[in-house]
Amino acid sequence: MARTAPAAPVLPARGRLWPLGVGDVRITGGFWARRQEVNADATLAHIEHWLEREGWIRNFDLAASGGDLAGRRRGREFSDSEVYKYLEALAWEIGRRDDDGLEARFRAVVARVAAAQEPDGYLNTRFGRPGQQPRWSDLEWGHEVYCVGHLLHAAVARARTRPGADDGLVEVARRAADNLCDTFGADGLDGVCGHPGIETALVEFARVTGDDRYLVQAALFVDRRGHGRLRDVEFGREYFQDETPVREATSLRGHAVRANYLAAGAVDVAVELKDVVLLDAVRGQWANAVTRRTYVTGGQGSRHQDEAFGGDWVLPPDRAYSETCAGVGSVMLAWRLLLADGDPRYADLIERTLFNVVSTSPAEDGRSFFYANTLHRREVGTRPDADRPSLRAAASLRAPWFEVSCCPTNVARTLASLSAYVATADDEGLQLHQYVPGTVEHRRADGRRLRVSVETGYPHDGEIRVVVDGDDDHPWALTLRVPGWAERGATLTVDGRTRAVAPGSVTERRTWRRGDEVVLRLPVEPRFTHPDPRIDAVRGCVAVERGPVVHALESVDVPGVGSVDELRVDTSTPPKLVDGRVTVRCVRVRPRDHDWPYLPDPARAAPEVDDEPADVPLVAYHAWANRGPSTMRVWLPTADPKEETA
Repeated sequence: MARTAPAAPVLPARGRLWPLGVGDVRITGGFWARRQEVNADATLAHIEHWLEREGWIRNFDLAASGGDLAGRRRGREFSDSEVYKYLEALAWEIGRRDDDGLEARFRAVVARVAAAQEPDGYLNTRFGRPGQQPRWSDLEWGHEVYCVGHLLHAAVARARTRPGADDGLVEVARRAADNLCDTFGADGLDGVCGHPGIETALVEFARVTGDDRYLVQAALFVDRRGHGRLRDVEFGREYFQDETPVREATSLRGHAVRANYLAAGAVDVAVELKDVVLLDAVRGQWANAVTRRTYVTGGQGSRHQDEAFGGDWVLPPDRAYSETCAGVGSVMLAWRLLLADGDPRYADLIERTLFNVVSTSPAEDGRSFFYANTLHRREVGTRPDADRPSLRAAASLRAPWFEVSCCPTNVARTLASLSAYVATADDEGLQLHQYVPGTVEHRRADGRRLRVSVETGYPHDGEIRVVVDGDDDHPWALTLRVPGWAERGATLTVDGRTRAVAPGSVTERRTWRRGDEVVLRLPVEPRFTHPDPRIDAVRGCVAVERGPVVHALESVDVPGVGSVDELRVDTSTPPKLVDGRVTVRCVRVRPRDHDWPYLPDPARAAPEVDDEPADVPLVAYHAWANRGPSTMRVWLPTADPKEETA
């Protein structure tokens, strides 16, 4: 059916579902509205402050003026991309709400970027000028192609939120994309970038411009990957996903951000070119990674040294890297698969990742961030220097900025465009995938308008009330997702009749009248979650979840205990809510000191029980470390001997 293009980050030519844009879905309250407000009012200005302070925007001024860029340029080789991600975040935020101040900031930065573009369209402040390395001379680590990708994403956001705007960003991006295609086309350099990301950008730019040249180039990059075109490095070519062709790989592997970005780009290419084999390969990679290589939080990446996926079942909580950007990449990939297939499992992972990775990174004030998201902090963290960028993983608390500051800008662009990940449409009606207070509206190809309001306190309250806001003489279908964690107790009420519903999707099709209601009730009581026994690192432990929100034990809530590692959970007593806090029954233990830590007698090795059981409050994982330095753990050792030997 013919459709009006919404203002959304992803607009595939075909698929099971059709995305709705930031103008179609309005988040008006609750958990995510608060985070969008902080993002708009605090985080965006904070990012621009640091981009200016660190000289990353000024690099474009130096390039435009012909100054000593080689000697005076600031930032890592990929710092240009942070400026572009900031522009993308601004574009989505301007699309979400008109703001003259943001518009002025956007145009001012675009003008500085545009002034640095060279006559042939090349645009990068790290390569190609006197005293710098030649263009395209370091495909493994240089990030030149990657930076072009984020420029294109910023232009796509601008084109979709303000079509025909005269700031010039889309034309700047077009010239840069043309230069890239001239350089890396079928008759050009037979290479790929060490950091994928250009693939999704080229496909989306083809969609926004109608020029298939960019789609062809994206397909070339996908097909070239995995044939050893990049030099081998200490982490192996798997780090770049360049050891196995995309169509032959069986799981996401290597650097977790790169892996997700590449897979997302492969989905885009497969959908546009109707490449069933490629799409099916990515489905399999996603399924393996989610079932065997993903943390309970939705985080991905268990190896610090290369920010990479570990092997199957290698998920140590204290070594969880779980980079924030990998979480963003995971959302990007799952969303594309959801649009292609309509499978609610993809929306389940998006929900888990948003609540427990993306929302965990920024502090409550939106001015400091986690780069990595550990599931177990053994030692009390130290406050980072507020006046200096932190080493990315060295910050044991949220830091205001990093030498590699990809995560703050990635969080900002994700939150600004978040409403585009809430709902979809198809020929039958509307589908709600994420539950937020607000409105969802879709104008069908025949001109009929479908509009609903959502009232909910989710995730703290499991009731989601959907109210139809208009009359329609034709039947249409309303589909709601029942999360995979809601195995027991979920119900749907329509016309006063309530029935049990199972995880997956539930659809009501009828001729709706204004004021009709559908009420989905999800069981958000706290629950224990048990790990697969093949995950050695957490055998004998349990996690606690409430709805989609993972909880943690933080030392500030047990001031009389030296470390959270001294507590054991009594799993015979279910977790419960006390004054709005999730609590668990714990006992305190004290390890015995020995001359040698390996003993033949298990009784001698067992710790001493120090206290009577007591209820201990937990904190939502996304909120930990907002109350000062602390220790923390998500997976809690159990006092139940059966759990210890599971």
